[in-house]
Amino acid sequence: MSVKMYYSAEAPLEALKGQVIAVIGYGSQGHAHARNLKESGLNVIIGLKEGSKSRSVATADGFEVFTAAEATKRADVVMIAAPDTAQKAIYDSEIAPNLKKGALLLFAHGFNIHFGRIKPAEGTDVGMVAPKGPGHLVRSVYVSGGGVPALFAVGQEATGTARARVMAYANGLGCTRAGIMETTFKDETESDLFGEQAVLCGGTAQLVKSAWETLVEAGYDPELAYFETMHELKLIVDLMYRGGLDFMRFSVSDTAEWGDYTTRPRIIDASVKARMKEVLTEIQDGTFAKRWIAEDEAGRPEYKRLRAANSGHPIEKVGKALRHQMTFLNPVEVDMDGAQGAAEKGAAQ
Repeated sequence: MSVKMYYSAEAPLEALKGQVIAVIGYGSQGHAHARNLKESGLNVIIGLKEGSKSRSVATADGFEVFTAAEATKRADVVMIAAPDTAQKAIYDSEIAPNLKKGALLLFAHGFNIHFGRIKPAEGTDVGMVAPKGPGHLVRSVYVSGGGVPALFAVGQEATGTARARVMAYANGLGCTRAGIMETTFKDETESDLFGEQAVLCGGTAQLVKSAWETLVEAGYDPELAYFETMHELKLIVDLMYRGGLDFMRFSVSDTAEWGDYTTRPRIIDASVKARMKEVLTEIQDGTFAKRWIAEDEAGRPEYKRLRAANSGHPIEKVGKALRHQMTFLNPVEVDMDGAQGAAEKGAAQ
């Protein structure tokens, strides 16, 4: 391997012994970080705004809960586990005025540091631990004895202990069980945004919807189309997850493998890669960040319109009914416009 991976033995928890860790936020990422760190033997407190619905949840989980300002005053390490668009306001009003000199300020994504929204003062260690999975997986994989891989970075080394503490934090999350890779705030932010937009969320969602629509418009049953274009996707991705593209092709039929080789270039052709490069450029030059920040500051009118349009797609209605019959999937439903939807996305503060 050209890139070095670090594991638990190289990231001793001792670097954080005797220190207080404040996790600001108790949503999807925040609760996973706090519970994993606590069960790894570290001292964790929670910072939440007054009136937060998450206060009772965090208290029931055995944590002391304070305002973000008070938690910061008490902490040697502060992890901001709030949504990207909310972090600047929380940092400016509650964290920056109360951060101890020499404290370690941590992020789970580099957005606000890389795009200059948050500019920590000199004398503050700044780091990042970015698990490569949503919060509920960071938690469930830890509980099962495993770990979600993570990227880590040191953005500012003021005390000489930042790197050791960042790596120890990753160990406390369980990430070093799978391996952690050192990077920069820039590379993590730009590659993460691109992956989400081009493949993991945007690209995959559009492929599934377009394929489903193509079958239904050609007269096939919507339920049949659902199984062929969405349900089986997990089975194929699981093969890739375990053994890469070669293992997937080894595992499927010869007919499917032949169709992969011959049809794929017609669906995902050179023009798609060219547009991917355009998307990456917009991420790199800050165009996407500026557009998203402006949308948030305007009250998210386009975001809300697009959410409503996409959540109402017919494939969602068909899928909901089918999943309801497959209880072994442990199917879930979320209200994307309500409190449950917000909490699932880690917005509970």
